[in-house]
Amino acid sequence: MEIKYLHTMVRVMDLEKSITFYNLLGLKEIKRNENKIGRFTLVFLAPEDQHECPLELTFNWDGDDELPSDSRHFGHLAYEVENIYEMCQFLVQNKVVINRPPRDGRMAFVRSPDNISIELLQHGEALQPCEPWTSMPNIGHW
Repeated sequence: MEIKYLHTMVRVMDLEKSITFYNLLGLKEIKRNENKIGRFTLVFLAPEDQHECPLELTFNWDGDDELPSDSRHFGHLAYEVENIYEMCQFLVQNKVVINRPPRDGRMAFVRSPDNISIELLQHGEALQPCEPWTSMPNIGHW
């Protein structure tokens, strides 16, 4: 019996705000499905040249009754980046909170607008620890 990974789905409250956030991480829209009968939109995002592992954003037009206040039970999405310090600095410049800074030059965590935990991992070996990251405290949950 064979199995094939298809995608990861997260439910979002504000589709455009969520797309903007994931665009900052380097994910681009690769497919969109607007279902008028079911009253929902599915947007699939993926890094360039990695369309085989998309993230599906599900937006219900009439809203959801509620999303969990803390999506930590979901776990997290993980993405490898070329330079963790440059990515984190770029995110900070775009007003994204770094919940767990890359003090070790290897790993950081941020949260999406819908409270999804995102792990960023340095490609290859960890970078040499440096400021401002080494002395930056954790903020909130990650």
